[in-house]
Parts: sequence; structure tokens; C-alpha cells
Amino acid sequence: MSDLFYLYDDVEETKTRFVSFMAEATRFDLAITTSNRFYGKKLVINIQNGRSAIIGKDDLEEEGYLEFAYNLNEQEAEELKSFLETVI
Repeated sequence: MSDLFYLYDDVEETKTRFVSFMAEATRFDLAITTSNRFYGKKLVINIQNGRSAIIGKDDLEEEGYLEFAYNLNEQEAEELKSFLETVI
């Protein structure tokens, strides 16, 4: 095996919130990680399908961002956005 070229290799204490909720369109099971690495944004992982995104308030306002990042339809994305606005 060849030598690896590391871009970074850091260890950091983080805080992760696990939350599951049922919206009108679907159920969400999320892990929301707070870290110093993402400049105030949070790493939000959809545990059901493994999709993740680094999300800040600006990302929540970007049209189509949640639909693309989590492969959601418009209604599901709006429900997720409503929740994330309370934690981001």
C-alpha cells in the first residue's frame, strides 16, 4: 500500500443531538453534530438514508438545498426546514 497524503487528521470534542420526529409527510431520524470545524454550521445526518449536509441559517434559505442534500420532495423538505430552523 502506498503512503497516504493527509490533508488533515484532527480529533475534536463534539456535541451530537439525536432526534426522531414524525412530520405529516414522513419520519425523520437525525443526528445533529456541533463542532468548531464548520464555522458555526452543524453537520446534520439523516440516519435513515445516510445522507448528510453541513447546514447553517443561510443554507436553510437556499431554494432546493434540503431537497437536493437529503433527496426529499418539497413537502418533506419544508417539514425538515421547519424543524431545523429551531436548532440551527
